[in-house]
Amino acid sequence: MDFTMTLYLRHYWKDERLAFPSRTNRSRTFDSRLVKKIWVPDVFFVHSKRSFIHDTTMENIMLRVYPDGNILYSVRVTVTSLCSMDFSSFPLDTQNCSLELESYAYNENDLMLYWKNGNDSLRTDEIVLSQFFIEHFHASSGLAFYSSTGWYNRLFINFILQRHIFFFMLQTYFPTMLMVVLSWVSFWIDRRAVPARVSLGMTTVLTMSTIITGVSSSMPQVSYVKAVDIYLWTSFLFVFLSVIEYAAVNYCTTLEEMRKMKRGKIPSTFNASQAMAFDGCFHDNDVELTHFSRATPTLTSDPGAPDVRPPEGTRLRRQRSVRENVDLFVSNSYMIDSYSRLAFPMSYLLFNTIYWSLYS
Repeated sequence: MDFTMTLYLRHYWKDERLAFPSRTNRSRTFDSRLVKKIWVPDVFFVHSKRSFIHDTTMENIMLRVYPDGNILYSVRVTVTSLCSMDFSSFPLDTQNCSLELESYAYNENDLMLYWKNGNDSLRTDEIVLSQFFIEHFHASSGLAFYSSTGWYNRLFINFILQRHIFFFMLQTYFPTMLMVVLSWVSFWIDRRAVPARVSLGMTTVLTMSTIITGVSSSMPQVSYVKAVDIYLWTSFLFVFLSVIEYAAVNYCTTLEEMRKMKRGKIPSTFNASQAMAFDGCFHDNDVELTHFSRATPTLTSDPGAPDVRPPEGTRLRRQRSVRENVDLFVSNSYMIDSYSRLAFPMSYLLFNTIYWSLYS
């Protein structure tokens, strides 16, 4: 990735050849025409992709010469430079970038570069960014080695940028949260209302797909997973599971009605296609249950068998098998909705707690 910066680059050095007598000790100011006739430092921007000096209405170059030979050379320049950004925490990320200056021809034996006033050489009061705010800004210096030419002095402008999160909260996170919560509404809709629950589920799934597509098209194209990707795809998984949950409820309801028909609780003259024409399920008011004779339980005892009684204070309970547990859910399919009303919100709340604690 890269960044673009416009700055006033001011050089200070002393050239006794340009000293001149002056009774008032006032400096003399020149434009860019004199710059081409004297020596100036050949400073360039390391890792720059594009840079230029502003020339409206004239070249933005100023040269000021003092009587003792001190020179101030100021130029207004815009530079686009590379920055190794890490988007693994995007958009909750903090980026560390630097702008590097170096002499192109003169090594450390010929030219020494340093900041005149240290960290005070940088003025950042007027810098306002739309997506970032500057967390830290400082100047430093060092040496760079080239195997063919030797050591060179290098100046660094280091700045730490922290991204504004409010824009992404409005455009990405809040709509995603609302879609996930909206998908939970189907848990409170009657399981026999097939059109309502299917339409709600498909609408939330398609909306989440649109959000993911829109966000991905406007984000940096990198080959690793970003923080916003984790949030979007996990939220999409919650929405998708809410649709799968109703598919399980509908399937269990159908099995329950089929078992009632096989057991004879639904008369053979019952028109199943007519009852399921509206929503795909049998209705309780359409089902006529047959009356079964109440059987009186009988108890037989064997006089030769020993009378074994469980100790007082204990209760014997037979453990259900897996098949019996599945049959219990099939015969009580409404329990899936009841558990989902609590399991889905609690799971999503836990996910948000972990997500924001890791990336905030």
